[in-house]
Amino acid sequence: MKKNKLFIFFILCYCFFNNNISAQNIFSSKYASDSDLNVFVVDYESQADLKVFKVDYSSQAKGNKGLWYFVDYQSQSDKKIFFVDYKSQSDLNIFFVKYKSQAGWRNRNKTHLLY
Repeated sequence: MKKNKLFIFFILCYCFFNNNISAQNIFSSKYASDSDLNVFVVDYESQADLKVFKVDYSSQAKGNKGLWYFVDYQSQSDKKIFFVDYKSQSDLNIFFVKYKSQAGWRNRNKTHLLY
């Protein structure tokens, strides 16, 4: 009985920490030096590494699936990004989509950038 409770406890802890590690609460920095990542917004979906949908609530931004919630304060964020003016300056190219179902990775080689 004790082993089962301990096992369940470890599973719950793993799920909790695993989900929080990849949450997508984003803070838009004013300066590149304050950011974790340089991001460029492309004109066409086909040019993007990640298709992003802006969600209305932080609770909707779980996982590394392109569902971003923009926070007001740096301390609330999981990642700090800086929007660059040129594609050549970026670590990640994104395209904002209209529908939640369209969000997701196009270039899976860059998923590590948001963990």
